[in-house]
Parts: sequence; structure tokens; C-alpha cells
Amino acid sequence: MTQHIGIVACSAEGAALCYRTICKEGADVLGPHAHPEVSMHTPSLADYVTCLDRGDLAGVAELMLASARKLAAAGADFLICPDNTIHQALPLVLPRSPLPWLHIADEVAKEAARRGYRRVGITGTKWLVDSNVYPDSLAANGLAFERPDEADRITANRIIMDELVCGRFEPSSIAAFQAIIVRLKARGCDAVVLGCTEIPLIIDDTNSSLPTLDSTRLLARAALSRACPVAV
Repeated sequence: MTQHIGIVACSAEGAALCYRTICKEGADVLGPHAHPEVSMHTPSLADYVTCLDRGDLAGVAELMLASARKLAAAGADFLICPDNTIHQALPLVLPRSPLPWLHIADEVAKEAARRGYRRVGITGTKWLVDSNVYPDSLAANGLAFERPDEADRITANRIIMDELVCGRFEPSSIAAFQAIIVRLKARGCDAVVLGCTEIPLIIDDTNSSLPTLDSTRLLARAALSRACPVAV
């Protein structure tokens, strides 16, 4: 028996990539056309952005909990959130959640340690990079980290929020992300976290100067492993 995966979604492009990965790679685990049961809920992204802009993590948590309750009512067994930034609010969510969660940064950090990396660069929205979401998970797995400088954080945030979440993938923005990764490599990083679930839509191992840790697909695979423990 497989478990029912509940997706607490935030931005459409990242959530869609996570959902597609579960369904596509589910067939590799369970057989042709097969995947675990999946339900997804998301409020308007604007509601999340309003809370993030005013630093209202309690408000973010309430939005996540509203999705969690609806997914529990739909029969989900556990939850994932294919959005790195709003994991800042997860400590406020867990004590009140009707279901257990997988933590995206924990899954990425475990994979980084498994691959033998030592110093990992963090990319994502400015909210995410300024936070302790990845530093805490990386440190718990014995890994060091580097954040981009302030100018690069602002550039990445603009590209993510003005372009990637809207499904726009500009060559100049790909080049800007590549340059950010080059600078992280120069500071001693041996891998980079694609810490916005839309970044894997423009950056991967084929065009990055560092090995990439694709947070979206790593979370999807962790959910598959949990949902299909015998098959995996």
C-alpha cells in the first residue's frame, strides 16, 4: 500500500515541477503510469507575499495550516511544501499540524552529506537566503555554507519573483544565476543549493559551474520514498 502525499503549494511553477516529478518518477518505482495518490492545495501566492513582505511568519503559518487541514480532510497521510522560503514558518506550523511533514532543507542537506560535499552555496529568494532555513539543516549534517552577497541576493530575488514564478525564463537571468554560482565557487563552495523551487527550471548540472542540489526534485523523491517504502 502506498501513502497519499499532500502538497502544500505556494508558487505554481515550483509546485507543478514537484507534482510532475512525483508522477513521472513514481512510474519508475511502481510501474508504467503508476504513482502514489497526490492532492495539492494552495491559496493565492499574493497572500503569502503580503505576509512575507511584512515579516509576518505567523500569517504564513496560518496559510500553511489552512492548506494542511484541507489536505488532511482529503485523506493525505503526510505533507510536503515545494517552497523553500515559507519553511521559515514551519516551526510555527508543526505543533498544530494535523499531519507530519517532510522538511525540504533537511532532505537537501542529507543528500549533500551523502554526496560528500563540505561547503554548500545557498541560492533562493532574499527571504530564504537571509533566513536560517538552510544554515540550520546544513549545520545539523556537518556542512558549512556560504550565502551570496547582498547585491546577488537582490538580483536573484528580482528574477525569481518577477520572472520565474510567472513562468518567464530569460537568457539574461540564466546568465545572472550562473554568475552568482561562479562567485560562490570562488568562495570555496563545492556544491550549490537551488533553494527556490523554480531555479531548477533554468539551472542544472549542465549549465552550472558547481554541482547542483535540486531542492524541488529532492523533496519529490523523498516524498516518493516515504509514500512507497516497500517499492523504493
